[in-house]
Amino acid sequence: MLKTIEGFYQDGQIQLNELPQEVSDCTQVLVTFLEPGKVSPDQLRSLIERLETIAGIQQGFEELNAGQTRSVADFTQEMQQKYGISG
Repeated sequence: MLKTIEGFYQDGQIQLNELPQEVSDCTQVLVTFLEPGKVSPDQLRSLIERLETIAGIQQGFEELNAGQTRSVADFTQEMQQKYGISG
């Protein structure tokens, strides 16, 4: 799972803009320090989206390797129901 939360570092402390949901009390983290003024909010959002995409692909491979797959017919039926598409 990959969960990205913005925050800031000040006086030796990392302050998060929000508390993470569905994260255990003892979870490994990766902290990236950004140079002030060097990364625009749009660039930051783009980076977060890329990281989340990579995490989703990785999760898909993990599910595939664990045998957690479903048929194309089941997927198609679910998408038709979800989005009101007639078959």
